[in-house]
Amino acid sequence: MRNLHGAVVVVAGASSGIGRATALAFAREGARLVLASRREELLDEVAEDCRGLGADTVALPTDVTDPEAVRRLADRAVEEFGAIDVWIANAGVGALGRFDDTPVEAHRRVIETNLLGPLHGAHSVLPVFRRQGRGTFIATVSVGAWAPAPYAAAYAASKFGLDGLLESLRAELVDSPDLHVCGVYPSFTDTPGMSHAANYTGHELAPESPFYDDPEDVAKTMVAVARRPRARAMVGALTPLTRLGHATVPRVVERVAGHGARRHFEKQPPASTTDGNLFRPVVEGRGITGGFRTPMPAWISPVLMAGVAVAAAAAYGSFARGPDGRLRRR
Repeated sequence: MRNLHGAVVVVAGASSGIGRATALAFAREGARLVLASRREELLDEVAEDCRGLGADTVALPTDVTDPEAVRRLADRAVEEFGAIDVWIANAGVGALGRFDDTPVEAHRRVIETNLLGPLHGAHSVLPVFRRQGRGTFIATVSVGAWAPAPYAAAYAASKFGLDGLLESLRAELVDSPDLHVCGVYPSFTDTPGMSHAANYTGHELAPESPFYDDPEDVAKTMVAVARRPRARAMVGALTPLTRLGHATVPRVVERVAGHGARRHFEKQPPASTTDGNLFRPVVEGRGITGGFRTPMPAWISPVLMAGVAVAAAAAYGSFARGPDGRLRRR
């Protein structure tokens, strides 16, 4: 789909952050949109913004943890526009806190939203794609699919699981070359997610990393993947670096992440417990950005790329070729 004008695109999790940026990005391409999220009033606002860009747009309040609601979303898209060309599974939530201090209901809700939400979307749209003989399913995964997330274990579990789901679907569709299953993998992104998150840490939530992706860049990647589908599309320099680090020195990554997260939260002022938006929508966080991203110094990108190269060389150096020519760890 080199030209997205007139394409029917469903965006789940469209009310703010990456989802809102993605909806507007497809609207600028002339796509016809079906937008979904739990926040009805805000969803209508995003739909109006898309119509202002000339895009035919339908808004349908949807909780992706409800499979029947997601099925109705797919049915509405087909009823309204006759087809579905692209499905964006973007809805997501987070719960921060020590694993055993976080209620099991909160862990469950994170997995229901971040893993079962895309599963419900794929289960609803794949029959449509099969009937059409074409279609692209894109899920917002995360660097969290390849790295530990201390104090956010359920989030990491959901993203590791989502990566496996996408791989398995691609394997099932190996004989359907016009049906695509894709993942977009941003690193830390400047969205309102911090103001939405459940907090069981006992401390205020504040950005932990100084490096954040722009949600607009993630949205541009969504559009690029819709045009030219590929299995994985990484956003930002930190994502491939983190993936490589976890693949080569996973225990080191675990220790660095664990000590870093603990020290970060201990430095923050005390705060009361909150369920955030896990079980019901919240008023806070209505825009595309969260407001904590600062411009990255010009020297950062070359240094990160050099770090990737050094890590790759170190990883390769830890292997040697055996008599059969295959690489084995030294």
